[in-house]
Amino acid sequence: MPGSTVSGNWVSRLRHFVSPPAALEHCQFCQAPIAAKHPHLIELSNRGVVCACPDCADIETARRGSPYRLIPQNLLLLRDFAISDAQWAAFQIPIDLVFVFLDSAARRPVALYPGAAGAIQSALGLEAWSELAAGNPVLNQLAPDVEALLVNRTKESREYYRAPIDRCFALAGLIRTHWRGLSGGNAVWDNIERYFARLRSEAAGADSSAGADRAAGDG
Repeated sequence: MPGSTVSGNWVSRLRHFVSPPAALEHCQFCQAPIAAKHPHLIELSNRGVVCACPDCADIETARRGSPYRLIPQNLLLLRDFAISDAQWAAFQIPIDLVFVFLDSAARRPVALYPGAAGAIQSALGLEAWSELAAGNPVLNQLAPDVEALLVNRTKESREYYRAPIDRCFALAGLIRTHWRGLSGGNAVWDNIERYFARLRSEAAGADSSAGADRAAGDG
């Protein structure tokens, strides 16, 4: 299937996801030091992820015609996501890892799958996507450009997440960093397993917090 490698410097911007930062990070707008947990923005023109302090994030995303969008940090494991093997095959994705987001400029869903060269864009059949969204209404709730359906069907896994787009690009950066040879090597697969183990843990923690909030509200 024809595909195109996503260009831009998002790999360097996302290295802190795959290895500890060597120095204190700074806002890429005002250069002020920022905490380890800080807002991320997506630059629409090149899909670059930008680190920002809270004030600059508010200013940049509030500007009329701003090229930036704030990336939400909510992560949701879609435990009841419904997709058959036939539906998956209809997408013709060459590997079993992919993320799909709604591109506001193209006005259509875009699929990207990670590989040795980075994130590769793949054609996505609109009819197949519409059928999938009809059975999974959560797909119609994805915020354009900043949230994605993240799919992990490697080995025996069948995991589906509503994920922030920076976490998806982080996976692509991780794979590009650790890929060796034709098949990737053991190191890349070990890192992929650790990546999804962290996602599962975070999603479980989010579920527990939401359950506690609901219980408090009912009390």
